[in-house]
Amino acid sequence: MKERSKSSSASNLPLILDIDDFKGDFSFDALFGNLVNELLPSFQEEEADTADGHSIGGTDVLPNGHIRVSSDATKFAQGLSAPLFPEVDALLSLFKDSCRELVDLRKQIDGKLYNLKKEVSTQDAKHRKTLTELEKGVDGLFDSFARLDSRISSVGQTAAKIGDHLQSADAQRETASQTIELIKYLMEFNSSPGDLMELSPLFSDDSRVAEAASIAQKLRSFAEEDIARAVPSVVGSVTASRGLEVAVANLQEYCNELENRLLARFDAASQRRELSTMSECAKILSQFNRGTSAMQHYVATRPMFIDVEVMNSDTRLVLGNQGSQASPSNVARGLSSLYKEITDTIRKEAATIMAVFPSPNDVMSILVQRVLEQRVTTLLDKLLSKPSLVNPPPIEEGGLLLYLRMLAVAYEKTQELARDLRAVGCGDLDVEGLTESLFSVHKDEYPEHEQASLRQLYQAKLEELRAESQKVSESSGTIGRSKGASVASSHQPISVAVVTEFVRWNEEAISRCTLFSSQPATLAANVKAVFTCLLDQVSQYITDGLERARDNLTEAAALRERFVLGTNLSRRVAAAAASAAEAAAAAGESSFRSFMVAVQRCGSSVAIVQQYFANSISRLLLPVDGAHAASCEEMATAMSSAEGAAYKGLQQCIETVMAEVSCSLPVSSNILILLDNSMGDNYRIWVERLLSAEQKATDYCSPDDGMAPDHRPTNACTRVVAYLSRVLEAAFTALEGLNKQAFLTELGNRLHKGLLIHWQKFTFNPSGGLRLKRDITEYGEFVRSFNAPSVDEKFELLGILANVFIVAPESLSTLFEGTPSIRKDAQRFIQLREDYKSAKLASRLSSLWSSSS
Repeated sequence: MKERSKSSSASNLPLILDIDDFKGDFSFDALFGNLVNELLPSFQEEEADTADGHSIGGTDVLPNGHIRVSSDATKFAQGLSAPLFPEVDALLSLFKDSCRELVDLRKQIDGKLYNLKKEVSTQDAKHRKTLTELEKGVDGLFDSFARLDSRISSVGQTAAKIGDHLQSADAQRETASQTIELIKYLMEFNSSPGDLMELSPLFSDDSRVAEAASIAQKLRSFAEEDIARAVPSVVGSVTASRGLEVAVANLQEYCNELENRLLARFDAASQRRELSTMSECAKILSQFNRGTSAMQHYVATRPMFIDVEVMNSDTRLVLGNQGSQASPSNVARGLSSLYKEITDTIRKEAATIMAVFPSPNDVMSILVQRVLEQRVTTLLDKLLSKPSLVNPPPIEEGGLLLYLRMLAVAYEKTQELARDLRAVGCGDLDVEGLTESLFSVHKDEYPEHEQASLRQLYQAKLEELRAESQKVSESSGTIGRSKGASVASSHQPISVAVVTEFVRWNEEAISRCTLFSSQPATLAANVKAVFTCLLDQVSQYITDGLERARDNLTEAAALRERFVLGTNLSRRVAAAAASAAEAAAAAGESSFRSFMVAVQRCGSSVAIVQQYFANSISRLLLPVDGAHAASCEEMATAMSSAEGAAYKGLQQCIETVMAEVSCSLPVSSNILILLDNSMGDNYRIWVERLLSAEQKATDYCSPDDGMAPDHRPTNACTRVVAYLSRVLEAAFTALEGLNKQAFLTELGNRLHKGLLIHWQKFTFNPSGGLRLKRDITEYGEFVRSFNAPSVDEKFELLGILANVFIVAPESLSTLFEGTPSIRKDAQRFIQLREDYKSAKLASRLSSLWSSSS
């Protein structure tokens, strides 16, 4: 902005603005300050003082330039006539002039912009025209380049064809030159049979062995192909042209001689550990049958295959000293050490093979195969001698089990060796399949050997148990035990520990089945066969044990029958017979307990087998359809014989319980044996004898001597309850489920029946009826522990029946009004009343029953 003259008036001079004032970093504040600063000189002079915002003449000047007038200053200003801001007119004129200048400037700028647009439009038109011309030129240039490229391509193709022809011609020339050379060499070999002395120096120069070997192989191939082509052309003729047969023979002889020379050089370099020379020889020998002879020669010359001491060392390491029987654990440790040594040796050989041979994988295949077929097989032949199934080795020498354990250890360790060798490297060799083939002769008959081993172990165990039983019998005889006690201990009882040992044998056999059988179907078949052996063994063992226990029961019953007391015996004979009968009773009690222990152990043994089947066998049979169900059926069938023996023995036990009044009956919940109601009634004979011996005639018909009645149970009742309590103490411990329910129900029913028969032998007066009612209460409280509702009901009815002895004759008619079902038994009981005849109850009851019916 141009400055005005200081002498001229601010209101008369025009304000001149320049376009340059708006260029660059334009600031409206700066432009406004330049316009008004000349008109406000007083404010400029006081700018320094007002910058801090202090008061000037009653007016506060703030730092931002605003003025705050105090109330006193306002009042003072109102009193003055002069204007507060006299520069307003000058500033107003200045702003108007500035606006006019700005409008003029805008018009000028608009004009310039218009001119510039016209100029730009003109230049753009020129530019577009130039671009169009350039595009036409570029298109023409591209066409020229396309023609040039096409020409270059044509020339290049022609040059390539020429090059191909030249290369083909050169190759033909080279081939022709080589063919000429080969023909010359072939003529040398085809000159005379067996004459190799006139050959070119190439075939005798050791420094050109590689070239000689290559040429010899080419010559032999060419000659053999020529002979092959000549054969069809002479079909029908007597003899064929000899052709190049002499050359082939001479070439073969030369190749053999050259191969032997190279192998000798290879061996010498191998002894000196000159890997470079070995590699060179191996590379040359690879031209002869792909180097098979060199690879096989290298493997065959390894110390592990030619040193006899190595083989002897292997045997000592695994089998120990001669004359001592090796154990599976020692063999396992020996095989682990030996196989680790073999693996380390092959790993070292692998480093040499990788550095020497052009096809190291092939060499590793040959080496590993030779190790397995020679070194490992030789050791396995000494370690595993397949026993005969007809004449197996005796159990004292380990039996078949020793062979099977050795086989399992050798198989497992050899499988580990195969995995280690695969990790080291064995080329394309199926090392796992080769390892399996080493044991094929043993695995073919493995299931038969496993079953035969289990049978051998079982027979040996039975012999051991028989020997122990014989010792116990002899010992009991020398000690002088009672005959009744010795009857039950004369046979070896069933032992859960023995059955557990059977299962342990079977577990070991199943582990070997799993080891040897990779296919699920084969595994399932072998497992089923082995488990069937266990079922047969357990079934036979527990069945024989139950039968032996039954024999004790039979012997005890025979003793009991021999010493039944007669009626017409002298006192001395009766005393001796009573002593013998007591011994027979002791034998019966002991044999009964022995049988019940056998049944209980039988059930525990079956539970062990079932648990073993569920935990170990079933999962191995599930992959094969029907195998699991078939084994379950076999298990049930195998145990049926034991169940039959237990059932028969249980019948004898019931008879013994009721006859001997001193036994218990433990029955395992694993074998369900339901009591048959058609069992013999021998128990009643003993109950009657016991009650007859203990029951006094005056128990239920005491004389009326004025003494207070006895409210205690009779001695016979006390003896029977005490006996049954002793029996059931063991029965409650051993019985479960249906076994317990059937046994107690049958026992309660027979006790009820026996008491009814026994009481019908006595005559009852009212006091005797009260004592009978006390006995019935004692019996009822006892049988309530049976948890047999039918038995409880019968004894409750017995209590009602006892009332026929207590009530007066005239009250009998109302006694059974609520329980007509016991009327028949009541008639029999009423006849036992002491006053039956004197009270003429027969006629009275007949009229009573006829009227009620």
